[in-house]
Amino acid sequence: MASLNYKHLRYYWMVAKTGSIAKAAEQLHLTPHAVSGQIKEFEQTLGVELFKKTGRNLSLTEAGQRIMSYADDIFTTGDQLLDVLRNQLQARRRPFRVGIADAVPKVLAYKLLEPALQISEPVRLHCREGGLELLLADLALHKIDAVIADRALNSVSNQVSVRAFSHLLGKCGLTIFAAPALAKQYKGTYPACLKEAPFLIPGEDAAVQSKILRWMSDQHLQAVIIGEFDDGALMKAFGRAGAGFFFAPSAMKEDVIQQYGVKAVFDVPELIEEIYVITTERRLQDPAVMAISQHAKQDTFA
Repeated sequence: MASLNYKHLRYYWMVAKTGSIAKAAEQLHLTPHAVSGQIKEFEQTLGVELFKKTGRNLSLTEAGQRIMSYADDIFTTGDQLLDVLRNQLQARRRPFRVGIADAVPKVLAYKLLEPALQISEPVRLHCREGGLELLLADLALHKIDAVIADRALNSVSNQVSVRAFSHLLGKCGLTIFAAPALAKQYKGTYPACLKEAPFLIPGEDAAVQSKILRWMSDQHLQAVIIGEFDDGALMKAFGRAGAGFFFAPSAMKEDVIQQYGVKAVFDVPELIEEIYVITTERRLQDPAVMAISQHAKQDTFA
């Protein structure tokens, strides 16, 4: 007696569920001709007809209906088995909890953290955003494993009592961006042409704010500060709307242009943005943190 061909059974099952060879072929990513041929082979093996024409569609014969109940049980059980295996794999994923300081641009945070998902030991990423001092308190209590920050631990005012170490991921200059319509209003030699221009700047918790204000003063821009933002994404949204010029890391230039539809008007390499990962490890040992550090130095800030 011939053994059951489960590939044929699935093709038959898909045609029975959709009522059409064409629809089943689309879901199976095959040609209708291929599916039709497989169904004919299956019918020849079983020695019965499974389908009959009903208008433009196919309906099950009496034999086809009997087989359908078994096929439903087989493939439902198979799907349940896959769900169990996926859940077991998910349960084995080690939680990797990261705090992201509000001042760190979200696009940059994604680029830094993404390599942690590619390591051989699967992790489940937990991201927590907030003020740096609150995140450091969580690090001290082992509620998180690492903190992505825009400053080193020794430059945090009113330091939290935590034995931790700052590891420089990289640094880069800043670029000034603006909505195209706003950029057209300020033509000439940069940065002099930006005198009295509207600006959006990071909030006081951002390490780079004081550097930006000092640079503006040195350039005698007399800029009009329209707003300060703890949330960099919100600042960029205002910038996209034309509310003012804004700064972002030059390493993220293409991402900012593409995501917000703005124009990069001037690079300011002397304005340096530094990004650190702060951990309780003096020497990095966690595979996820090591992947973040390595990729940052070899790619993001290369």
